[in-house]
Amino acid sequence: MVLFNVSRKDTTPFDGQKPGTSGLRKKVKVFIQPNYLENFVQASFNALTAEKVRGATLVVSGDGRYYSKEAIQIITKMSAANGVRRVWIGQNGLLSTPAVSGVIRERIGPDGSKATGAFILTASHNPGGPNEDFGIKYNMENGGPAPEGITNKIYEYTTTIKEYFIAEDLPDVDIATTGVTNFTGPEGPFDVEVFDSASDYVKLMKSIFDFESLRKLLSSPKFTFCYDALHGVGGAYAKRIFVDELGAQESSLLNCTPKEDFGGGHPDPNLTYAKELVARMGLGKSESKGEPPEFGAAADGDADRNMILGKRFFVTPSDSVAIIAANAVEAIPYFSGGLKGVARSMPTSAALDVVAKSLNLKFFEVPTGWKFFGNLMDAGLCSVCGEESFGTGSDHIREKDGIWAVLAWLSILAYKNKDKTEDKFVTVEDIVRQHWAAYGRHYYTRYDYENVDAGAAKELMSYLVKLQSSLSEVNQIIKGIRSDVSNVAHADEFEYKDSVDGSISSHQGIRYLFEDGSRLIFRLSGTGSEGATIRLYIEQYEKDPSKIGRLSQDALAPLVEVALKLSKMQEFTGRSAPTVIT
Repeated sequence: MVLFNVSRKDTTPFDGQKPGTSGLRKKVKVFIQPNYLENFVQASFNALTAEKVRGATLVVSGDGRYYSKEAIQIITKMSAANGVRRVWIGQNGLLSTPAVSGVIRERIGPDGSKATGAFILTASHNPGGPNEDFGIKYNMENGGPAPEGITNKIYEYTTTIKEYFIAEDLPDVDIATTGVTNFTGPEGPFDVEVFDSASDYVKLMKSIFDFESLRKLLSSPKFTFCYDALHGVGGAYAKRIFVDELGAQESSLLNCTPKEDFGGGHPDPNLTYAKELVARMGLGKSESKGEPPEFGAAADGDADRNMILGKRFFVTPSDSVAIIAANAVEAIPYFSGGLKGVARSMPTSAALDVVAKSLNLKFFEVPTGWKFFGNLMDAGLCSVCGEESFGTGSDHIREKDGIWAVLAWLSILAYKNKDKTEDKFVTVEDIVRQHWAAYGRHYYTRYDYENVDAGAAKELMSYLVKLQSSLSEVNQIIKGIRSDVSNVAHADEFEYKDSVDGSISSHQGIRYLFEDGSRLIFRLSGTGSEGATIRLYIEQYEKDPSKIGRLSQDALAPLVEVALKLSKMQEFTGRSAPTVIT
């Protein structure tokens, strides 16, 4: 039993420690300033009620990015000093964001303890390394991100903080070795348990999916598979689930060794950054070597996002959640009793809306931010949800879940190919095209303009709001750009009233809704660590079966031209092209 003392340290506030919907994200060089991390952690403890800190059990882990190991030791020592009873840490400091949510909700410690919250160390899909991004966020006892009421309190405390508490003489914990270390401080015992990062999550997935049918699929000579973790924390789960449990070949795993700098890559699972997977699946610019696999998937840094690919075929995230919802009851045992409801973020295409209407399901359109889905799930109103930014999930946890989405797709493939006697294998592309034939197709793309001057980005958004005051003027401008584009029927700034807690979220994105069901959405995103990111979403709905097979860029070309000229994108930003197109 190691004794430790508590030190009170003087400090002064830093500017700009306001956590967004995804926590606090900054460059590593910002986080390593003296007291910067400490201020935010102490402000978080101060913002929580006493019973969620004193005597509590907290999870402290993340995606393993640069500075995580040092941060885990600091947060552990501050937890001890603030009266926390025990800290749980994933081995090597690794836990995916969905796994943390699952651990909070499901795990019971050796002494019967349950976690009441977590500090998650991640900057999600942003790069890692000494000159790149770091992040921290707090999740609550339901496993979901802290609500706005808590994040606002955290921010308020960061603006006035004068002291923090830390057990400086507490020895660093060996996070590479599983086991419990016992300490004693002024308020009594304090324990740190390092536990296997994957076991609890694997157990949860086995309670949701039919692993036997998935093993049968992966052993089929007609099926080939590839999974790319982009050197993120998803690699800590890939071998355990896909190889050990489901029998995939190890050669089907790409970049599945977690690295502090994600191997120098950008751990964002899209067609731009998942280059190796995209090439292997036959979607690269050059001809692929050999026949591509039937199924491919990728994860981001903290493994909560996913990209789904078929052989030479990209599944949009908006289509993905709609197809999962349409097939969940038949293909996934967890949903065999039916879906409670479905939900999507506002910028996500309306493909899910059409499924919900057809299946007579409750449907919700919410602002971007997983906490809005969490409220619906806690109220028993939502089973499956998703967002266009490669996030898909269900009510098994309160975060989006990349590996869950992969297993959902594998389950649909297994179901569609069950008991088939003919040679034809039902592919990912077959499933998507069958879905379009049944529900119509939502042609969809997103343009990201990253690290735009923040002032210029705000001016562009203000201009678009001002333009909405006269729809006749908007339609006149549009007809001058493209006469073959429908008129705008409605334009607004999206506002959401939460049906559970009554809270109102304003200024959630600028919408132009067209008479034919098309949409243009403009949003400022807060997920980068510097500058502003303008996201432009373009959607065209097509019900005519003879027109659902067009190339997406051809179908969307008129709307793209309208969006760029109507917004004066180049004039405001100086950009002639987006940074990323998805």
